[in-house]
Amino acid sequence: MPAISLKGQTMPESPIRKLAPFAEAAKFQGKEVFHLNIGQPDIKTPPEAIEAVRNADLDVLSYSPSEGFASYRKALAAYYAKNGIHITSEDLIVTTGGSEAILFAMGAICDPGDEVIIPEPFYANYNGFSINAGVHVVPVTAQIEDGFALPPIEDFEALITPNTRAIMICNPGNPTGYLYKPSELEALRDLVIKHDLYLIADEVYREFAYDNNFHQSILNLEGLEENAIVIDSVSKRYSMCGARIGCVISRNSALNATMLKFAQARLSPPTMAQIAAEAALEVDHSYYEEVKEEYTRRRDILVDGLNSIEGVFCPKPAGAFYVIAQLPVDNAERFAQWLLSAFSHDNKTLMVAPAEGFYATPGMGQTQVRLAYVLEQEKLIQCVELMRLALQEYPGTHY
Repeated sequence: MPAISLKGQTMPESPIRKLAPFAEAAKFQGKEVFHLNIGQPDIKTPPEAIEAVRNADLDVLSYSPSEGFASYRKALAAYYAKNGIHITSEDLIVTTGGSEAILFAMGAICDPGDEVIIPEPFYANYNGFSINAGVHVVPVTAQIEDGFALPPIEDFEALITPNTRAIMICNPGNPTGYLYKPSELEALRDLVIKHDLYLIADEVYREFAYDNNFHQSILNLEGLEENAIVIDSVSKRYSMCGARIGCVISRNSALNATMLKFAQARLSPPTMAQIAAEAALEVDHSYYEEVKEEYTRRRDILVDGLNSIEGVFCPKPAGAFYVIAQLPVDNAERFAQWLLSAFSHDNKTLMVAPAEGFYATPGMGQTQVRLAYVLEQEKLIQCVELMRLALQEYPGTHY
């Protein structure tokens, strides 16, 4: 048969979705599967967004401008201004999800073989995006014992080479939930300015900051006007994952003109989803506060429950809705597969994401799992008990 590309062969499977066949088999057997593996919120999408699509008065479902509808971009700029981030509608390009925003950014700043330094563990699809763009991910490892705080800035600087084009972070973090401190962001700012690099921040979880903590955007760091690239999305903010609407933001006009060429090459972001996303911006601020309070309660149930289990360690994050937990198992992927294929209690089981796929360094994360606390509180209580019982039964558990 004709050959498969090396790029295709090296494209990693999603650690979030790769065990889906085992989950489907478990459901076929009649088991109820609690999905802690994927960040699909169960919070209802704002009705304003649904109604805007339902009531759209269109004769033709036409292309939008490649950069997105002007009305939506202006509304987005106003949303950021309310959050203390002052940009113009010309500083952003609407994308098909945050995923496309990352691809546009990598494509605009990197040539094949160039490098981007990323603290690990990181969102697993960064690996896929980098392979797609011909970019080499250079990991710098954050430690679970430190709650996945930013590694020492010296560790970043030691990895900078003539091929380095950017440092990339997710803030608050997926998969760790870590919320970067202003001092950590300032240290990164100073480093990228010193070495004339870009700083890319995936800020799609900006609203999800807990315990009176505050999210700081890199767009508000003085001196980064030419260096800052922000990735954003409506997926988690408004529980609109299926809309596939995001944006990429930069005050660097030359960079924006370059990213626009990538946007033109894919024609336009989806029309109906932009209509929904623009309507979602009208949601009252109380929506975020209620959602934050709910996620705080869910986080505490899951993290406190996990840490009550013998041999489990799980740092309590200050943002997003994910945790990484260290388990007393021989191998987290085997354990995750066993949960779906061999374990149940009261005909219920768990689906988790093995954390190894969130690292770029071989061998890291082999006894860790990522869990998303996107289920209602009562279900999370059941999940903790299922995890406790599963670890007692799993043949590869060692305390």
